Amino acid sequence: MKKKDYEAELEPLQVELAGVARWLKHCGKRLLVILEGRDTAGKGGAIGALQDHLNPRQCRVVALPRPSDREAGQWYFQRYVPHLPAAGEIALFDRSWYNRAGVEKVMGFATPAQVEAFLVQAPIFEKLLVDDGILLFKYWLCCDQDKQEERFAERLEDPLKRWKLSPIDLEARRLYADYTDAREAMLEATHTPHAPWTLVDFNDQKRGRLILLRDLLSRLPDRDVPPPGIEFPPLDHPPLQERYGRLKPLED
Repeated sequence: MKKKDYEAELEPLQVELAGVARWLKHCGKRLLVILEGRDTAGKGGAIGALQDHLNPRQCRVVALPRPSDREAGQWYFQRYVPHLPAAGEIALFDRSWYNRAGVEKVMGFATPAQVEAFLVQAPIFEKLLVDDGILLFKYWLCCDQDKQEERFAERLEDPLKRWKLSPIDLEARRLYADYTDAREAMLEATHTPHAPWTLVDFNDQKRGRLILLRDLLSRLPDRDVPPPGIEFPPLDHPPLQERYGRLKPLED
């Protein structure tokens, strides 16, 4: 999708999303959006499209590092609970507790018993969140293997994206089929009426972002909270530049 066309379609969606943020703050609702998918699928870009024009104090991105030794000894969901949204907030999870059903399972970081327990407990945990009033949306960003290879190669060559390429990512190339099997088992166990999964084609990332935003906005309740009125009277004194002179800019 051409950048010009993408930006033209994105702007009105972001304006509508800003209205959602006002509505959440007005009524005290909580919004939780989970974004999962293969490496290179486009989670970061999708989160950027969601967050770019929202107040960062209201909309937070949660991207947790690997668990500490102490966290590894906790109830599995415990480390995620402090990052859930409070009243009026939006939390965007760049990966989530579903690490256990994906990378932890495939890479052997979790035992088969731990993965099996997670698949039983995750729908129960999410039911508690939804019953408490959290608006929960789960998106899986789909990316074909040839497109993933193309994006890995781009990261390797681009010094600004090289940080995105880790040993785990490289190992994922070899285990593409295993990740597919893990995803299918996860979807079967955790696609529920109270917290369904939505799969979005992200082979074209720009188009995928638009589809995701449209879907999210269509699923939220009707909201119409106009922005607060702000009085903007003229200055009752001369601008400071006239009183003190203009600041001298830095020169090359």
